[in-house]
Amino acid sequence: MKTYIILLRGINVSGHKKIKMTDLKQMLENIGMQNVQTYIQSGNIVLNVPDENVQILEKKVSDVITRNYGFEVPVLGIELASFIEIVNQSPFSEYNDSERKNAYFVLLKNKPETQLIQSLEEENYPNESFKTTQNCIYLTCKNGYGNAKCNTNFFERKLKVQATTRNYKTMVKLLEMTTAY
Repeated sequence: MKTYIILLRGINVSGHKKIKMTDLKQMLENIGMQNVQTYIQSGNIVLNVPDENVQILEKKVSDVITRNYGFEVPVLGIELASFIEIVNQSPFSEYNDSERKNAYFVLLKNKPETQLIQSLEEENYPNESFKTTQNCIYLTCKNGYGNAKCNTNFFERKLKVQATTRNYKTMVKLLEMTTAY
């Protein structure tokens, strides 16, 4: 069995693309996923599946949502070892509690082209800073994410990849949830 973290993008925001996590949990269990746990209503899932390709897993989750809700949702699956690496490589462990409130992980579905990363790294925005890796952008927004220019849509446009963003607290909670396995 492998443990995966599944992140859904753009659900339960302003009444759009509503998905109850309790219902989704049951649907995922019905298609053979085990130990399914969800965290808050923004599409954070920890689960176990037999040794499976991440693209196949993402498609299964996407298909069950489309079939049951009638809309598509971007799905990002991350194997536990990769998730741990993303969290451990973040600069946020050195932040104090106040600074962590403005710390975000922009998780990338695919590796961006090197030239796009280099071009992005040359940009500078007041009150926002970021460090780009092949699978994550570590973002700090001093005025909060809601006021940030450097949001998920911004990074998707600049890097030409799908992405989803989670705050520091959510990432740590998801990691804690995996220890139950």
